[in-house]
Amino acid sequence: MAFIRPHTGKVVVIMAMALVTAALGAIEPLVMKRFFDRLGANNLEALIAAIVTLVALNLAREAIGGVSNWLTWKVRLAVNSSLLEATVGKLHALPLQYHREETVGGTMTKLDRGINGFVGALSDIAFNAFPGVIYLVISIAVMFRLDLRLSLIVLFFAPLPALIGMLAAKEQTGRDRALLERWTNIFSRFNEVLSGILTVKSFATEEEEKSRFMSGVRSANSLVLRGVGIDTGVGAAKNIVGILARVAALAAGGYLAIEGEITAGTLVAFLGYAGGIFGPVQGLTGVYQTLRRATVSLEIIFSILDAEDGLDDAPHATALKELRGEVVFDRVSFSYKRGNPVLESIDMRISPGETVALVGPSGAGKTTMTALIQRFYDPLSGSVRIDGVDLRDLEQRSLRRRIGAVSQDALLFNDTVRSNIAYGSPHVGLNDVAEAAKAANAHRFIMRLPRGYDTVIGERGNLLSAGERQRLTIARALIKDPPILILDEATSSLDAESESLVQEAFSRLIRGRTTFVIAHRLSTVIGADRILVLKDGRIIEAGSHSELLKAKGYYALLVRNQAGGLITSAA
Repeated sequence: MAFIRPHTGKVVVIMAMALVTAALGAIEPLVMKRFFDRLGANNLEALIAAIVTLVALNLAREAIGGVSNWLTWKVRLAVNSSLLEATVGKLHALPLQYHREETVGGTMTKLDRGINGFVGALSDIAFNAFPGVIYLVISIAVMFRLDLRLSLIVLFFAPLPALIGMLAAKEQTGRDRALLERWTNIFSRFNEVLSGILTVKSFATEEEEKSRFMSGVRSANSLVLRGVGIDTGVGAAKNIVGILARVAALAAGGYLAIEGEITAGTLVAFLGYAGGIFGPVQGLTGVYQTLRRATVSLEIIFSILDAEDGLDDAPHATALKELRGEVVFDRVSFSYKRGNPVLESIDMRISPGETVALVGPSGAGKTTMTALIQRFYDPLSGSVRIDGVDLRDLEQRSLRRRIGAVSQDALLFNDTVRSNIAYGSPHVGLNDVAEAAKAANAHRFIMRLPRGYDTVIGERGNLLSAGERQRLTIARALIKDPPILILDEATSSLDAESESLVQEAFSRLIRGRTTFVIAHRLSTVIGADRILVLKDGRIIEAGSHSELLKAKGYYALLVRNQAGGLITSAA
């Protein structure tokens, strides 16, 4: 109701129009009654009056119906937009844990089908069923005034379509849930395939993936066809009930007309109402079925809207205005799943402007530590503080605006070079963008692009090389000018020439900033002020490159295994 309430005025107008339209529809059989009651030789005047009245009634009904339909769509689109705004906003706000558990394709399918299903149900219930109810009430009232006996005969049949619909509703609801699950699984996989099309092609599994996709589609379609068969049978059963009601009314009414107990006009009008009320009755039955189906759509929508956000800003959270860059981990422990610790009792203090390298085997907790600094997660115990303030006491938006991150996966958008560099800082001018690009060793290759800074670089920047994409993300970080910087395996996928250009850009980027460098390639961390060695979620060694080599511990072993002593001699 919160999504419908802002449009209450329009809904009232639509329902008023529905009332008028239903009344006009209910008048038509009475016009026919009057005409047939007055029908006789040389009664041309009655025929002309009936024709003019019927034409006027139908023109008025169509005009009002057209305006009502336009208003209905206006409300429908507005509610759709409100739902999209709420659900998309919630998806943006939800923590990373939610997105780790849900697939992108599945979420998009749920979003599309859930909102469209709900808005369609809303339209059917509010703007189709209501006119039917009004017509039904008016018709039944007039029928009772015309003849009680015939009314009881017709009303004997009236509840049967509703009963049939109620019996079928449970199967239809279960079918809708099963279909949603199947389509979600199908498009979750399809999204993964398209995202990883390079891997698919390199393994030559295009046909297998297509077969898998089509197998899922056929499975879903078979469920749809089975449902169509059931729905067709249900619809036919309802229609047969309506036919039986009209035949019974015709038989009884014809007998009464022959006996002179009712007029021919009354019989004609009654048959008009008897035929007309089964449309609204079936419509009301459809409302019940639509409500059952709408529950599936609402479950989808509220599975997103009601998803728990354990990282909401605290009521007392303050905006981070100035930042020196001191970072402290105070006995921090963390796990993604209970009983499976990723970090255990991490203690460290990083001074403003210090460059710290995090090294260690995969799964040691390096990336998790930087995720905690950005408050993508909260520690299970202990605290992370910046400039002495617990991150849970800061507004997340203001915190993340002061932290820059360059990762191995250089995420760029299907937009211009300029927009990608200025992402997050849309008001900067082209001169600032160009200066950042020059500092990131990107300006030269940008100017060789077909439209320079206005060149659209494709989805995820796939029209550029890995080194070019990386340099654009460095330029983007420079534009942001963050006091704290995170470099997560930022050169691991680059060739020697690209790495040299990127490393030169990094040297400019980290100047004067608190910097965290995650690297498996140990040659990239030699110049760090301090190296923290992580293993099994704990800091087992700390010191400069030369200090750790002299200690002949785990770090020295990593160096020997990785470079055969080349790094040692280079130091």
